Amino acid sequence: MGQPRVSSACGSTKWRFANLPFNEDRSQRLQKMTFRVEQMLSAWAKKREFEMRTEAENVLKQLEQMRPGSQPAPEESAKFSLHESSAKALDVATDMKIENEKAQVRISMTEVLAVQVVVVVVVVVVVLQEARTARTFLFSSESVNEGHPDKICDQVSDAVLDACLKVDPKSKVACETATKDNMVMVAGEITTGAKLDYDKVVRGVVAQIGFDSFVDDLSSVDSKGLSHKTCEVLVRINKQSPDIAGGVHVGKDEMDVGAGDQGIMFGYASDETSDCMPLTHSMATRLGKTLTEVRKSGECWWLRPDGKTQVTIEYMQHPDGSVEPKKIHTVVISTQHAEPSKAKRTQECAGYTGAEMVAPSMEQMNKDIEEKVIKRTLQSIKLKSGQPAISLYGSHTHLHINPSGKFIIGGPQGDAGLTGRKIIIDTYGGWGAHGGGAFSGKDPTKVDRSAAYICRQMAKSVVNSGLSARCLVQLSYAIGVAKPLSLFVETYGSEKGSLTVDDITKVLKIEFDCRPGAIAQSLALREPKYQETAAYCHFGREPVTKDGIKFFEWENPKDLSKYTAMNTAQVDAALKGSTYLAKWVD
Repeated sequence: MGQPRVSSACGSTKWRFANLPFNEDRSQRLQKMTFRVEQMLSAWAKKREFEMRTEAENVLKQLEQMRPGSQPAPEESAKFSLHESSAKALDVATDMKIENEKAQVRISMTEVLAVQVVVVVVVVVVVLQEARTARTFLFSSESVNEGHPDKICDQVSDAVLDACLKVDPKSKVACETATKDNMVMVAGEITTGAKLDYDKVVRGVVAQIGFDSFVDDLSSVDSKGLSHKTCEVLVRINKQSPDIAGGVHVGKDEMDVGAGDQGIMFGYASDETSDCMPLTHSMATRLGKTLTEVRKSGECWWLRPDGKTQVTIEYMQHPDGSVEPKKIHTVVISTQHAEPSKAKRTQECAGYTGAEMVAPSMEQMNKDIEEKVIKRTLQSIKLKSGQPAISLYGSHTHLHINPSGKFIIGGPQGDAGLTGRKIIIDTYGGWGAHGGGAFSGKDPTKVDRSAAYICRQMAKSVVNSGLSARCLVQLSYAIGVAKPLSLFVETYGSEKGSLTVDDITKVLKIEFDCRPGAIAQSLALREPKYQETAAYCHFGREPVTKDGIKFFEWENPKDLSKYTAMNTAQVDAALKGSTYLAKWVD
């Protein structure tokens, strides 16, 4: 890039701000630049004052030459009187001239101060812009597989929710799950017309994940950590509090149903990938999903359900606030597996009747994971440029595959699990922000979930429509109140066109209705589809319709492109002409 320049308002001098060393602290850079400007302005002011004083002295000299002699001849007394009168008049004029010049100097110095303020502001903007332009940084995100203890719990809680909604779409569900060793417990508050077999729901989820063996011995290589056949299922379920029910939904129309609790929720989107998700999190999530796919397909049959992934990427932050992934710095995969070089497929995989196979060595397992999981996953992720993410992978990438050594003991036998402990993995991998509320096991009146979904749709709509390169959206609610209390939008300086962040906020108020009842309708949230969301992230997923049920509807962005051609006045007019006051607190 060329070096930025700013023309001095006080002269023809050009200041090259890029000449300052890049590695200096931003405040030091700003201090130096401000000092330079002050020196320039001071020199100019002194020069101007000197010029004006010189001009005043010249005028005085001219007036002095016009003064008559001090001792006029008697015969010229009349003439002298005339000269004396003229001299007094000229003295007065001279004094007025000098005072006028002094006033002009004072005015000029005031102008200097005004110019100084303007120039310093320009310096601040340029320095901050330059610092942002040149910024590179490393960012990491992690994910876990569906067999991770916390994710087992998320899936059980959402399976219970689905079982309720399948029979009673207006069920009120708040279901928590805990697991340790060969035990799974569900607890919470549920008001529904459905008659649930909790034992059947729990065992079905555990079997679907792939946990089919438990040996109460940490030295056993045959135990996967949980068994759907022998696990203990505990149930502690009560109905929803009548106090909450009365304040939130009883006796209210659909659009007047209040938020199930107070809280803040966020949504985020970035144009760095085709699905508007941060690449670090897309990679970490999809690596885990691919591990599961090659395990269940039999391609890597020696893999077991538990596992974790982590990705570090080097980014460049551009002047417009957008971020661009430059290279994949590090990939970490820790995945549960059968005993290397010893485990037999007929024993490891229930129902397998093919030719006997023995698990590969640890070294070969790692090679297979790189080829069949890492490279395959990166090939499937598309960047903003249209190139696959594999283009950022190479010899510079650090790989850590099962860095602790073997990982045979896993699932709840290796670690206890709880619903709602993977909220960053469920969202944006550390990008954007999080309000703290978990998703799984909650019906749509719980804005922890439904409002986070609409926040994602709003943020993705802004980015996908070209209003900005990045977008963060926040909503807040009060229990029992339908309208959101506040809407906040942050675009990190990446707005495109003439619209400001305030304008984009108004656009969202025009186009979206964030009352809980409206969210449930627009995103079809009263359908039984939540177990699918409980593993491998709630966002960045492909929206599909299966058996008439819409999955990941919040990933369908609204088209806001018509606003790209508008200015602030036009957006204000559109807001005034809308019915936003029916949806939002003014």
